[in-house]
Order: sequence, then C-alpha cells, then structure tokens
Amino acid sequence: MTNTEIINRIQQLKKEKNAVILAHYYTRPEVQDIADYLGDSLGLSQEAGKTDADIIVFCGVHFMAETAAIISPHKKVLIPAPSAGCSLAESITGYDLREWKKNNPAGIVVSYVNTTADVKAWTDICCTSANALKVVESLPKDRKLLFVPDKNLGAWICKVTGREMELWNGDCCVHARITTEMILEKSQQYPEADILIHPESLCSHDDRILNLPQAYLYSTAGMIKHALNSSKKQFIIATEIETIHKLQKDNPDKEFIPIDSRTICAQMKKVTLENVLEALEKEQYIVEVSEEIRQKAWIPIDNMLNIKLQ
Repeated sequence: MTNTEIINRIQQLKKEKNAVILAHYYTRPEVQDIADYLGDSLGLSQEAGKTDADIIVFCGVHFMAETAAIISPHKKVLIPAPSAGCSLAESITGYDLREWKKNNPAGIVVSYVNTTADVKAWTDICCTSANALKVVESLPKDRKLLFVPDKNLGAWICKVTGREMELWNGDCCVHARITTEMILEKSQQYPEADILIHPESLCSHDDRILNLPQAYLYSTAGMIKHALNSSKKQFIIATEIETIHKLQKDNPDKEFIPIDSRTICAQMKKVTLENVLEALEKEQYIVEVSEEIRQKAWIPIDNMLNIKLQ
C-alpha cells in the first residue's frame, strides 16, 4: 500500500471505530500529520482525559500510553510500537521509591511523567517539563523532596526555584547529548537567533546558558508557542529534531536550526504509518494497567493536572 492508501484506510477505521490518534512531537512527520492531537507529555495526558473516543491510538513510547490508560480506564488504549521504551522510565522502579519512602516517611516524591505506572503508584505528585516549576513551588517548604528520574530537569528546577531536592540519577539519552559547548558554538554562528532549550538537556542548569539573553528553556509545547508569537526569524532548537516539523509547518517564513543532527529518539521512530494502521485494524497491543496500580497511579497524575499554569 502507498502512504496515501494507508492514510485513507486509517481515516476510515477511525470513523468506524470511534478512534482518536494522539501523537508526540518526537514521532515521524508522517505520523504527526495523521494525529487528531499532537502534543507534549502534558498536552497528551490532558487530551487522553478529555476525549470521548472509544479507542485511543497512542503514537509515542510505552509510558505515555500507560498514562493514557491510567487517566481513561474505560477506553481501549493501543500502542502501535509496543517495544518503544524510554531511558528515563527505565532508570527507576516502584521498588526504588518504596525503599526511599521507608527511609524518608515524611518525604514527598515528585515524579516526572516519564515513568512507569508502577513508579507513579509510589509517587505523591507527577509533573511534566511544562508544569514542573509550578508543581515544585506548590509543595510545602519544610518537607524533603525527591525528584525522579531526570537529574537534568531536576537540577534546572532547583536552580530556578531555589528549592533543594534529592535528584535521581537518570537522564534522557537524547537531551543528555545537548551540551553547553554546543549551545555556545551555535549562538556564535547564529547571533540573531533565539535559542530554545528543553530543560532535560545536560546544559539546562549551567549559568553560562541561563545567562544568555537569547536562550529560553521550554517544554516542547512552550517552544512551539514561543516561535509562533516571536517576531524573530531564526531559532536554534535544542530538543529532539522532529519537533522542527511542527515548528516549520506553523512558521513557514522562519528558519529552525537543529542544535545537532543526532538529537534523535530512535524509540519514537518505531511508530510508523504501517503499525498505526495495523493497531487499528486488529485492535492490538492494548495497554492495560491493573486496577490496583491504576488507582494508586491516578492520584499523583490528578494532583499534577490540578496545578494551574499561568
């Protein structure tokens, strides 16, 4: 089948089965283009909770589909690429948090949404890169905090909020490649460009970057909003390279320069048009979370969704 035939068949099945396609900004451009909703972790979580579809086809990595299953237990959540994992989600287990809580009974666990359902079940509140600062600022100042699993995002939060937190030693294998030296070199090559940096990046908490007047730290959705509202014509993008597809579609008259050609999430690329179609046709690779875990994991997600962004 040609791509056009696959897309037409997907559209037909969506209507027949009352299905919705949610896709992350890091998926392939052709997958982004068939999505009913394209977003980052926060936006996708919110959309999973709002949709009235019977089937959610989640084009992303496994923890994201799990989050959708936690939020929408009465929906059938399908993941086209069930082997699509995440270095962050795989760096910590529920057992790790259970042991920490034994040693810190009054402590609060803040988990980045890039975690498994089992980890969320031992979490007090979740966050995403879009709302992490607000989540941490909302917590009591006299309680010990553990932030898991991204040490770079956690260090950035500590730097911006002034809040001390114990940080788990995990990172995103894509954003951990983005160094201060890369940013400084690109800023010299393109002195007129705004630099949009994901806070998972290795350089996110370096004062040399935070003091650059043209540097901005954003979630992926924040980058897209900034570029859309800015009068600038040139932007250096320090995140997963596929984000540029959406940026370019929204701003055809602007230039987007990747920080490095290797900022590619191979796990996200496992989602293809072919396996989206196959998932819909066969209603296969259903993501299920046990009700016991789901109920526990829902609490920190709900706590997160109740944090209002300005």
